[in-house]
Amino acid sequence: MAREVDHLLGLVLRAGDRSAALDLEAVEMAVRSSLHRAGAAVLEQLLEFDPPSSEQRQLPCACGHTARYVEMRSKSVLTAVGKAECLRPYYLCEHCHRGQFPVDVELDIDNTELSPGVRRMLAAVGHEGPFEQGRKQMELLAGLSVTTKAVERTAEAIGEDIEVGQQHELRRALQLELAIPIGPRIPILYVEMDGTGIPVVHQETEGRAGKQDSQPAHTREAKLGCVFTQTTVDEEGYPVRDEASTSYVGAIESGEEFGRRLYAEAWQRGWARAEKRVILGDGAAWIWNQANLHFPEAAQIVDLYHARQHLWSLAAKLYPNDSPAQKRWVMVRKNKLDEGKIERLVALLRSQAASHPELAEDLGTEANYFEDNKERMRYPKFRKQGLFIGSGVIEAGCKTVLGRLKRSGMFWTLRGANAIIALRCCQLSGKFEDYWEARSA
Repeated sequence: MAREVDHLLGLVLRAGDRSAALDLEAVEMAVRSSLHRAGAAVLEQLLEFDPPSSEQRQLPCACGHTARYVEMRSKSVLTAVGKAECLRPYYLCEHCHRGQFPVDVELDIDNTELSPGVRRMLAAVGHEGPFEQGRKQMELLAGLSVTTKAVERTAEAIGEDIEVGQQHELRRALQLELAIPIGPRIPILYVEMDGTGIPVVHQETEGRAGKQDSQPAHTREAKLGCVFTQTTVDEEGYPVRDEASTSYVGAIESGEEFGRRLYAEAWQRGWARAEKRVILGDGAAWIWNQANLHFPEAAQIVDLYHARQHLWSLAAKLYPNDSPAQKRWVMVRKNKLDEGKIERLVALLRSQAASHPELAEDLGTEANYFEDNKERMRYPKFRKQGLFIGSGVIEAGCKTVLGRLKRSGMFWTLRGANAIIALRCCQLSGKFEDYWEARSA
């Protein structure tokens, strides 16, 4: 430490020489490097443990026998201030030949050469962007040299650990062991869900048909759900989402598995304390199947803008390459939709089948869509209650949460994708600090 301080003082004094131009960036990086080396020296002193006393030279082994002290062993640990050597006692069980480093468990460096602080940094950069970018960020922002693979493995390992905790909560929820969260009444609580394709490696799509006929699948659908609250409306009567109230869950899994995951999250967020409960989504059948199964008492609303898109898609087929005709056709029917007059809209669609026999099937499909969702499209009633009628929160969430996995050139295994989704949901839901503190408690 004394050598590093002397070196640091020399840097400062040389930097103070006004006879030459001051390269502040070079000096501050050199000062940081010097302080890191001094910090590593401090840590090495703290990580140099004494041999165990005579009464501490035996430990119980997982096999039921006894592990005995053998010798002191050293390992290098990358810490937030650089590499430091850790000297600690080693125990060995003569029966199962399993070794133990109790100090490693205590310091949270068991089976890793990365300190808790460094692993936390790697989780932060690993969930934000490509792993190579995370490696560069670690070098630039923390002055630490790590491999791209270290960023990937650490971020995914932490994500998998988060998922293990979520699965534990899921099992408790299914066994009705979750306590009712205590807190004030919630005026309105929303649950939204959606899905989007994630590019995956070839072996994850074997036997799966693609979106186009005779073409193999290249993606797997990741399902994302969010829960948020609303307390007020603005001056014009439009709903206002409570600040920092949104939490996310997601995974590449079946609708049934995801429904249980989202139910557990909603319950933890205070579903039982909500005075009004709302499910928002597009027209996907799996969404309403899960809503009916897990949230039967909630009001169900189809995203207005998704419903409008159905009309625009149909107009493009009826009047190809004729934008003015498409607009005129949509405006009449959009007014019926916005006014919640779904029966009238359905009648208009069915009446056009005779004049457009080539599109009779498409017209019938869309008419059925609106007929099946008519009670979810009573938009004037929902507006009068001050409720959201658009699922913009979950759509933005798909871009924010799942967009990390859809960048150019990325192809995922299900294991890796679900680990990063779990980590990203935890971070963006503001739960990572609680997880990090609880994991070693």
